[in-house]
Amino acid sequence: MHRESALTNGATPRVGRGATLDAVAHEAGVSRATVSRVVNGSPKVSPEVRRQVERAVDRLGYVPNLAARSLVTRRSDSVGVVITEPTGRLFNDPFFPRLLRGISAELAARKLQLVLLMPETEPDEERLERYLLSGHVDGVILVSLHGDDPLPGDLLARGIPVVIGGRPATGIAASYVDVDNRDGARAAVRHLVSLGRRRIATLAGPLDMAVGSDRLEGYRDALAESGLPHDRRLEAHGEFTYESGASAMRRVIHAAPDVDAVFAASDLMAAGAMSVLRAAGRRVPEDVAVVGFDDSPLAVTTDPPLTSVRQPVEEMGGDLVRLLADAIDREIRTVRHVLLSTELVPRASSVAPAQSRDNAHGG
Repeated sequence: MHRESALTNGATPRVGRGATLDAVAHEAGVSRATVSRVVNGSPKVSPEVRRQVERAVDRLGYVPNLAARSLVTRRSDSVGVVITEPTGRLFNDPFFPRLLRGISAELAARKLQLVLLMPETEPDEERLERYLLSGHVDGVILVSLHGDDPLPGDLLARGIPVVIGGRPATGIAASYVDVDNRDGARAAVRHLVSLGRRRIATLAGPLDMAVGSDRLEGYRDALAESGLPHDRRLEAHGEFTYESGASAMRRVIHAAPDVDAVFAASDLMAAGAMSVLRAAGRRVPEDVAVVGFDDSPLAVTTDPPLTSVRQPVEEMGGDLVRLLADAIDREIRTVRHVLLSTELVPRASSVAPAQSRDNAHGG
């Protein structure tokens, strides 16, 4: 067999996980040092020799010893993804699985490993920070930061590449990828105004996050440009969850019974609001039009289907990895900001079929 003849003394190579660096060297007809340079990505190997070694690696199914390799390259080929939200929200909110899908796909394309970290308590956060600072990952993606969380500053101070999902509320000098939340909110409220709605409420997200404050400011922008008064009774706050959306909607109905439209800062909040409106005998959209934010799979399952602001969540995940990979590879790191566009997707929760026909005929 060819595999035997390539080895001295007729030895049989060790195939798969047991294959050694020496076996690959014999198979390729090169030195052990040359194989090591190829495996570790050194440029000091000719293209022809590199192909020769790579063919031997493929034939033997050689798996590099990553622990030993990391001593040479000082790389773990792993990226930490930290989501600072309770586990229950992580698995109940459709935003996070979509974001992780985008992150995972881009990491896989780059042959990098995802390490998911979800601190829920202060001891969790302290242990997580020690883990990240100990060199277990090459860089960190931080998602859903609240307030003045010190983690991004601590990591950056230690020279660890960091990219943040969403504009940080504190204005820290870190790279981030975000969507244009303020413009998306403006589009949602303009849509409601165009339908003749005048008592438009908002169920806003947490104000210790830029995403929450940006969507609230977009709502206020659209009211101002439409000449509608700013009424605090039409604003209620929540946590991007179904339950908080329902609670916020109850507060609005109590404070402003004449509400005729709602812009919710997430689809989950909008779904919670619709359940409360239904229980209160308010028809959607005839009595109260509703618009959400995310355009998640949930939007097409509500009754009626939910008008929502689409944000490119999977694309955001891919961009986070691309920025981080660039920061890891560059010796001089620059702060970069990526802002993605949104799009309003109208459905039956804001425009009833009869209204659609009337609008089409200029009624």
